[in-house]
Amino acid sequence: MSYKKYNAPFVTEKVDIIALVVAILGWLLLLNNSLLVIIQPFVSIALGLFMVAMVLGMRPGYGRYETVIGFIVSGCVWILTNIIL
Repeated sequence: MSYKKYNAPFVTEKVDIIALVVAILGWLLLLNNSLLVIIQPFVSIALGLFMVAMVLGMRPGYGRYETVIGFIVSGCVWILTNIIL
């Protein structure tokens, strides 16, 4: 994520949609790798870590809400699949 896109040093109430999608997909790949039978677990974990690190590595002050929302969504999916299965 570029410094050109984020001009202000810190934003408190804006959620970046692209970073949110990347964070949700990253956390889903990281925590729910056993649900994906097509991809090897080490590949999905590596991709998930890369995607989460992209969001966490954004300019300081950005990416916090996206990371927390992605973790909560992925945690809910993990809980639901472990309760159902």
